[in-house]
Amino acid sequence: MELIITAIHVITCLLLIVVILLQSGTAGDLASAFGGMGSQTAFGPRGAQTTLSKTTIVLAIIFGLTTVTLAVISNRSQTHASSILGSSAQQHSQPSVPAKK
Repeated sequence: MELIITAIHVITCLLLIVVILLQSGTAGDLASAFGGMGSQTAFGPRGAQTTLSKTTIVLAIIFGLTTVTLAVISNRSQTHASSILGSSAQQHSQPSVPAKK
């Protein structure tokens, strides 16, 4: 089960990268990069959502769900859950003996 969810997670991650890179920016002209009065709609109203933006939303939801699912599965599969501080405290529980001169 974990292998299937991991495969879905990796495929979703790669598709999400491709879909995001295919989208154009909201104010992507050269003048806006140097402070010019290029496009005033950077934070303004946008038109209807494109297929790429809807795909991004769906892939982001799937990515989030698989991330949480893998974290829960990983947490439950650990037989002895211990923290780093707990194991270091157990190793150094004996007082150190000063060296003789």
